[in-house]
Amino acid sequence: MPPSFRADQIGSLLRPASLLDARKSQDVYRDSALSPEIAEATKAAVAGAVQKQIELSIRPITSGEYERSIFYSGFFEKLEGMTTTRGLPLPDGFRKGLPVSYVLLKLGRTDSAANIATGPIRRTAPACLDAWEMLKSVTPPEHWGECKMSLPSIGWEHLQLAHGTAWAPGVYESDRAYFADLATAYRAELRALYDAGLRHVQIDDPHLCWFFVDAFVDGCHADGVNPDELFDLYVWAHNEMLRDRPTDMHIGIHLCRGNMSAFHDFTWGSYESIAEKLLTKLDYEQFYLEYEDPKRQGSFVPLRFLPPRKSVVLGIVSTKTGDLEDIDMLEARVREAAEVIAKGQGRSAEEVLKDTLAVSPQCGFASINVNAGDGVTEEKMWAKLVLLRDLARRLWKDAM
Repeated sequence: MPPSFRADQIGSLLRPASLLDARKSQDVYRDSALSPEIAEATKAAVAGAVQKQIELSIRPITSGEYERSIFYSGFFEKLEGMTTTRGLPLPDGFRKGLPVSYVLLKLGRTDSAANIATGPIRRTAPACLDAWEMLKSVTPPEHWGECKMSLPSIGWEHLQLAHGTAWAPGVYESDRAYFADLATAYRAELRALYDAGLRHVQIDDPHLCWFFVDAFVDGCHADGVNPDELFDLYVWAHNEMLRDRPTDMHIGIHLCRGNMSAFHDFTWGSYESIAEKLLTKLDYEQFYLEYEDPKRQGSFVPLRFLPPRKSVVLGIVSTKTGDLEDIDMLEARVREAAEVIAKGQGRSAEEVLKDTLAVSPQCGFASINVNAGDGVTEEKMWAKLVLLRDLARRLWKDAM
């Protein structure tokens, strides 16, 4: 299937100063209920971002994740049975070899928070519906079908927590039972969002990139966990979440290595070791893959495993730096990826370019509300998104 948008975006945008000021008392890493003042500032900021996206013909339209402090917040916290547990020690409270633990320690943190299942997981109230209704309220109805929202990965809490601690003793008898309930909650949330008019969803799962990081793989072995079997478990969980989704609800998965400079030393490596399972076993129709630095992510060769009728959004513009990429270089890289996929599928590169590829930044611009790449300003952020728009118009006649 052709990509939903030829020039896509990952979701988060730099927050305007007015919103940062309003949210300065909020927990950076875990959201709580918004006060009326913060809610009002958030809606105004989202309205400004939507207006800018429409004016610049940037699609999909997103809220910039302005309603969140960090990209993975706002879902697990709202599920019955999930308890936000603060003060978990770093690194012992988290999975051995987890790169995030070492990044947080490097930043001076000694503990972090996570959501642990202290009872059976149930979705008894909407989680993300309020955020979608806010985005709808400031977006002209004729553009609702061009909007996209992101949700955290179903495996987010389970993968980061120390082995065997994702649920309290006695709550579940197995990982699959835990994920079965979690998948049921996701399916209900996706159906509610669909019924409210949302048609494009992005699932953020940077954790899957840890499976080609030596420290993480070594940590799995130290825990007596087979990393291949663990990866297979997450594939199964994702597919359970996607089961019975509406046929016209477009859901893609985003893998990246972060946009904070503190992460840059931990996530080098090619997708090669996970590519075949990732691209052929996961039931997503679209893959958002980080590819802005060949030295860091390797070549496009792993894309040879991409099956026909699935698409790839190439994250070839960096949110880590304010330097603007050269459009000719970007075009050459897209065509290089098309050649690799074409060879794997036994088709022509032009066919692959036509129905399989799109472009985007490699990550959001502010996965954490107070974060920005080196030298990235709001002006430079919009310039990068316009660059991708112009690249898409050059490569695809149907691009906006």
